[in-house]
Amino acid sequence: MTTPTPGSNDWLAQVIEPIEDPAREIIDPHHHLWRNRFNQDYLLNELWADTSAGHNVTKTVFMECRAFYRREGPEHLKALGETQAITEIAKQSHENNKGRAQIAGIVAHADLTLAGAEKEKLIELLDGHTAIAGSLFKGIRQSGARDREPEVLVIPGSAPAYLYGKESFREGLRLLAARGLSYDTWHYHHQNLDYIDLANAVPECTMVLDHFGTPLGVGRFRGNRDEIFKEWKVEMRELAKCSNVYAKIGGLAMPDNGFDWHLAERPPTSDEFVAAQGRYYHHMIECFGPERCMFESNFPVDRLSISYPVLWNALKKIAARYSESEQQALFSGTASKVYKL
Repeated sequence: MTTPTPGSNDWLAQVIEPIEDPAREIIDPHHHLWRNRFNQDYLLNELWADTSAGHNVTKTVFMECRAFYRREGPEHLKALGETQAITEIAKQSHENNKGRAQIAGIVAHADLTLAGAEKEKLIELLDGHTAIAGSLFKGIRQSGARDREPEVLVIPGSAPAYLYGKESFREGLRLLAARGLSYDTWHYHHQNLDYIDLANAVPECTMVLDHFGTPLGVGRFRGNRDEIFKEWKVEMRELAKCSNVYAKIGGLAMPDNGFDWHLAERPPTSDEFVAAQGRYYHHMIECFGPERCMFESNFPVDRLSISYPVLWNALKKIAARYSESEQQALFSGTASKVYKL
């Protein structure tokens, strides 16, 4: 008998658990939608299949992923194609949803460095996102992820070198702040110091760090998890001093984190997940406080390693040591506040 393909429904179905704390409201502040990536579509029906699998997920926030871009027209406006497609899907999620999760926010893409020599183009793009998505438009993500060995990564970042240090980029963040928009980013752990410098340089901008700053566990970093963790702990404690930064905690089940669940015969149980990753979550909550942390799924990327119900079971087990008000913040309150849901 052959082993099901990791990430497939059959593979994920090998681990089924009773739902922990099923009435707990969840706002999932980080998921993607796309066609034919990792050999499958992930659209509204697939999202609903996950969010309706037992946990009480009431709202979600879509995170840009360079899907549905316009194929024609000015280069700086091509990202509007994604916003148009997701806005239409979001409207569907609000109509006849039969109690299923509503897509309540969109974090779109923009090249914020346009704020330097071509500020009018950035303004045109931001105006376009607003015209299309209206109140669904919550912020921008332009990821800073870049590594010198992209060939060893399953999901290599493609940011320009030292994006965070470019004054044109920082001017773009100031423009977001003036419009009441947030800034999300994703980068690798060896870029944390650059991000701390950025957060200090633009304190007026609400920033959200995705995926713990992505501690890598492949390539030259394989076998160095504990050493990286020690450095990462210090950096996160320093970053937490920046009151404009919020921590989106999740996304550590990506293949590049090096836990290798996507190569296993079966996905992890929630207890196995907690044993492997709990220390990251507790450190972030200790540093930032629950009022500045929000659990995320990062689906369907993390679906390569774990099912949606088991992931949220694990997060609920991690949260069990915190008070009721702290859990409310972690599962829904912080996301609602940051993304103005």
